[in-house]
Amino acid sequence: MTVFKKVAVVALVLVTAACTNPDRFGGGAGAGGADGAGLNGGTAGSASDPASPLFFNQTIGDRVLFAVDTSTITPTGQTILDGQAQWLLTNADYRAVIEGHADEQGTREYNLALGQRRANAVREYLVSRGVPTTRLQVTSFGKERPIAVCSEESCYAQNRRAVTVLSFSAVTS
Repeated sequence: MTVFKKVAVVALVLVTAACTNPDRFGGGAGAGGADGAGLNGGTAGSASDPASPLFFNQTIGDRVLFAVDTSTITPTGQTILDGQAQWLLTNADYRAVIEGHADEQGTREYNLALGQRRANAVREYLVSRGVPTTRLQVTSFGKERPIAVCSEESCYAQNRRAVTVLSFSAVTS
């Protein structure tokens, strides 16, 4: 091995090591303070921090599922959305985009409309629980973004959903 190749390998190893060290910039594990603790005892930004989007996604749940060809929110969906509404009311600096999805059955146009109805149903539910309309947007992806790709009911059921995607921004109104 030539000297150039040895230097290139060492440089590659050093660059890779620098990219895998989460504390490479110092300052602890999180942005929540010197000890990395968040406001409510969890590590800021982690799933244990009740104010973090990761907590929202993993603990409260960022999606609700629908039955075939419906935009009716189930009792299970209502429970999830009650948690989302409470979280959004507590964390007023976040906005949300509600994405409506459908399974692969049906035409593209039909599924776009169905996804829109599902997203609107979730939005209306969150608004009925006190979340300001100015913080919520809706969009439909129809059947264009499946999370499970197969032609079985188990996959279809996962794709019939509305997902609440958070974004952080100062809400001015």
